[in-house]
Amino acid sequence: MEKKHILPCVVLLLIATMGVSAQQLTRFAVVDLPKIYTVFFKDSKAVRDFEERSARVQADIDKMNNEIQTLQKNRLDAVNAGDQQKVLSLDNEIYKKTEYLKEYYRIKTAELEEQRKKLTQSDSFLKQVYDEIRIVAESDGYSMVLNLKESSGILWYSPTVDITDKVINNLLTKAGR
Repeated sequence: MEKKHILPCVVLLLIATMGVSAQQLTRFAVVDLPKIYTVFFKDSKAVRDFEERSARVQADIDKMNNEIQTLQKNRLDAVNAGDQQKVLSLDNEIYKKTEYLKEYYRIKTAELEEQRKKLTQSDSFLKQVYDEIRIVAESDGYSMVLNLKESSGILWYSPTVDITDKVINNLLTKAGR
């Protein structure tokens, strides 16, 4: 080949190479972290403890509600019997129990929410999940993965970029479930 033909061929080859690399697109994926938590960690001891505590709190709330309803029924009976002193006494007791229930509910709900946050943000949980997200993203050619539930900037996404189920399946497989 002549020297004058080599230079244009090299230039064309360089331009073609640059064109191919310029066409590489950044690929995004989304993942639903709360879903991963629910599916993958629902059988863990920490989650079982959380669910047992939630059930105990709900049982306490139900018990207090039943007590208040019983007092309200007794109050109605006292009103029908014309026993004003008993009505006033029951009104006082109903008020105290209702206020206690409101405060109990507020405190226990805050405690349970804090415990739930700690479960989903524990270092071991996050490391395991983030490692698996990285593995899935790299193997599927994604450059970036966004948390679907915490990113208010996502207005629409194609279900084909949701890697949540793949991450869950990989985590379950590695855990032997």
